Amino acid sequence: MGRRSRTRTARLFAVAVGVAVLAGCGESGYEPAGPFRPLPEGAPPEVGRPPQPVPGDPAQPGSGEEGGDPNVVATGLTVPTGLVVLPDGSAIVGERETGRLLQVFPDRSPAKELMTLPGVDTAGDGGLLGLALSPTFPEDGLLFAYVSTATDNRVVRFPIGGTPNPVLTGIPRGEVGNGGALMTGADGHLYVGTGDAGDPALAADPASLAGKVLRIDVFGRPVGADGPVFSRGHRDVTALCQDEERTYATDESREGPDELDVVTEGGSGAPALATVPSEEGGLGGCAVTNGTVFLGALDGRRVHVLTLDEQGNPVEDATDEVLGGRYGRLRTTVLDPQGALWVTTSNKDGIGTPGEGDDKVLRIRPPGGQPESPL
Repeated sequence: MGRRSRTRTARLFAVAVGVAVLAGCGESGYEPAGPFRPLPEGAPPEVGRPPQPVPGDPAQPGSGEEGGDPNVVATGLTVPTGLVVLPDGSAIVGERETGRLLQVFPDRSPAKELMTLPGVDTAGDGGLLGLALSPTFPEDGLLFAYVSTATDNRVVRFPIGGTPNPVLTGIPRGEVGNGGALMTGADGHLYVGTGDAGDPALAADPASLAGKVLRIDVFGRPVGADGPVFSRGHRDVTALCQDEERTYATDESREGPDELDVVTEGGSGAPALATVPSEEGGLGGCAVTNGTVFLGALDGRRVHVLTLDEQGNPVEDATDEVLGGRYGRLRTTVLDPQGALWVTTSNKDGIGTPGEGDDKVLRIRPPGGQPESPL
């Protein structure tokens, strides 16, 4: 077993690797040109902050006490995984085990349940695994999610309260190695990190979507001339992040150390930028800013902080960590525009030991991050 525990009609067309993706036209999808409008799925209800919100100030790591801990912005969740920060400074969090989406607030107001994604299968390490905002979210209110079903892993698209439509289907599904990374890149395309579904041969197979980083447009169409595969040869891509120059992927191993890889178009099995020993790994989160990379670690029960030099290489003896051992298993890491780091715990995943209030969403001021600015 790996270390991590545990669909509406749409027109499909075959891409070069033989997988079905949403064509996006006609009554059951979107026109593949012009403004991105969520008419087939229904207009989203308003998602916003409570009346008269008070912006939260992220606490320093280690401050506060349980029950009144300023690091904690939400409690009582069930294995929160995907997390996206909204333009208003709040965040939407997805629960791997339930498929629920909740809105959480930096001022520590009570979390607001938004909807539950149907058809999520949580066998093995599957479930609701990743979230991303549409690149034009303020106009269309759309989200993307990476989910496991009983037969595959897939990316779906929906407005809050609307019907999820498939965007990319047929990603191999297994008991382990289901990947789940999802990111909206600076180029406006979706990057999708998959796992090898327990079969390493699939990662090297260019005709399989397993063990890959994929790049597609918001309609599910491949962006590159060679299809949706951006890079291959991965074991289990659990998180993706991007700075001005590079795209990073965490690659979780079932044996040996986990890796932080720099992925490039057409790349295959690139050498790791950095490795994390298995007892300190279980990487499930990636965020980067100002030459600093933050890696959420399940087994390591910490956020690794990696400093890069001007050439983008790790600086020797400059590695650090935050939140070590205090909140248990840590997974998703996301930086918001105010320079705060959002982190989810994963103590109810069947491996961790739940404590009072688990699972939690944390928001802290990280070392090396941007200075705090008003929301």
